Amino acid sequence: MRVSEMRELTEEELNRELENLKEKLFQLRFQLELGQLKNVSSIKLVKKDIARIKTILKERELGIRR
Repeated sequence: MRVSEMRELTEEELNRELENLKEKLFQLRFQLELGQLKNVSSIKLVKKDIARIKTILKERELGIRR
């Protein structure tokens, strides 16, 4: 999901997406430990998406507009 698309979501939708991404990250880490994960870089992508959502939520909390 692109940043511009994330910014259009409501706070509730962002929180829901954040929880989904955290669950996905957990599953990816579990697969990595079991040796089932083929694309290790997917962990990095999910972590970046989590950081983006957290940044957007913090900006809204502080009243910063972009």
